[in-house]
Amino acid sequence: MSEITLDKHQRSDALDKLIKYFNDEMQQDIGQFEAEFLLDFISKEVGNFFYNQGLQDAGRLFENKLEDIQHHLYELEKPTY
Repeated sequence: MSEITLDKHQRSDALDKLIKYFNDEMQQDIGQFEAEFLLDFISKEVGNFFYNQGLQDAGRLFENKLEDIQHHLYELEKPTY
């Protein structure tokens, strides 16, 4: 499996959110370097939990849609008696 990566814009937004969170909620100023280090750590050590949850959510959605399709197909059946 490939590493989870963010594009340039997503990474920049995530870094801004980390810096703002530390400033607003923890009253700590962290710089760009610290925020990048933290984001890399979170991505590598925690990101897979969120990725896997997303896959499970998508799988459940797919199963529900498949059940809906099967139900609609059953409704289209013609009587054979």
